Amino acid sequence: MNDCQRIAKITLDEKSVVRRNADIEHERKVAIYDLLDLNQFSVHGHEEAGPYSLHLSIEDNRLVFDIRCEDDETELLRLPLPVITFRRIIKDYFHVCESYFEAIKSASPSKIEAIDMGRRGLHNEGSELLLERLQGKVETDFDTARRLFTLICVLHIRG
Repeated sequence: MNDCQRIAKITLDEKSVVRRNADIEHERKVAIYDLLDLNQFSVHGHEEAGPYSLHLSIEDNRLVFDIRCEDDETELLRLPLPVITFRRIIKDYFHVCESYFEAIKSASPSKIEAIDMGRRGLHNEGSELLLERLQGKVETDFDTARRLFTLICVLHIRG
């Protein structure tokens, strides 16, 4: 992929989010930083229109990828995906994350490692599902999908 085929700006529609704990806010910041630092992303039919500006939101039970040219003026693709597709994985992921954050306070290293393996596995599953749903519309790599899945999870937190 060339330098045009990447996300240069990303915003999350956070109007429904009241507040997050420090761990979640840290995950959001790291995901955005890592995503902007290194990603592969292109819109089918608009491969040379990048770099892209991506706005993620949830509207009417749909996860919306609003993809524009870097200047935010030209809309290239507005891609709504049913939230229900991701709901089970996100719910399971949140549950395992809660267990992980509790475990790191007092559990044995082997138990923490086991929970973390489960957490990573669910994160990978969500990333694969996202790649599936974007197929034919947006081309991206697995690492970019992982970071996007993290941001999708952040959008589901309601304070």
